[in-house]
Amino acid sequence: MTIEQLRTVQQATPFRPYILQLADGDRIVVRNPELVLITPGGRTIAVATSADAVKIIDLLLVTAIDIPKNHRRTRALRQTR
Repeated sequence: MTIEQLRTVQQATPFRPYILQLADGDRIVVRNPELVLITPGGRTIAVATSADAVKIIDLLLVTAIDIPKNHRRTRALRQTR
C-alpha cells in the first residue's frame, strides 16, 4: 500500500471507519482518523487500537483496506479483538 492510498481513505469526507488487512492476517480497525499517526517519511504508521495500545505498522505490510458498507462489521470486529 502507498501513503497516498491511505491518505485518500483518511481524508474522505465524511470519514468512514475502515479495516487495514496486514500480510500476517491481522486486521486493524480504524474508527476515527485521529487515531492514526503517519510518520514524516510516510512508510510507517501508528494506530491507536484501544485506550492503552498502539500498533506500529510498516505500510508495505498492508495488503488491503476494507471499508465496510455498514458500521456493524467494524463493531463486530472490535468486540472480537
